Amino acid sequence: MSWIEWYNSLAKPTWTPAPATISLIWMILYPVIVVSFGFVFVQAYRRKVPTKVALPFAVNLVANLLFMPIFAGLRSVPLAAVDIVIVWATLVWCMVAVWPVYKWVAAAQMPYFVWVSVATVLQLSITAMNWGRA
Repeated sequence: MSWIEWYNSLAKPTWTPAPATISLIWMILYPVIVVSFGFVFVQAYRRKVPTKVALPFAVNLVANLLFMPIFAGLRSVPLAAVDIVIVWATLVWCMVAVWPVYKWVAAAQMPYFVWVSVATVLQLSITAMNWGRA
C-alpha cells in the first residue's frame, strides 16, 4: 500500500488538515526557514555568533528533515511523535539562543513555531489514536 493510503487508513482527529493543506503550509514555511537558518549558519561560520547559537538550528533542521522518512517511510507513528517533539523543543531552543543576538531571526520563527505546535498536538493525537496498531 502507498504511504498516502497508509496515512488515510490511520485514525485521526476530526480537525486534521488535508494533506494538501499541510503541504501548502510547509511550502510557505520552508523559505523562511532556509533564509533565517541559513543566516545563522553563515554567521556561525564567520564566527559572528558562537557555535552554541547555531547548534539548536542544526539539530532542528535534522529532526525536521527526518520526520517524513520516519513517518511515511518507516511508517512509525510513535517514532514520528518523538521526532516532532524534538522539532518543537529545539525550535524553542533556537528562539531562545538567537534572541540576544538576532531578534529578527527569533521573531521569524513564530509562524514555524505555531505550525509545529499544531503539528505536535496532531502527531501526538494520531499516535494515541493508533497506539498498538500493527
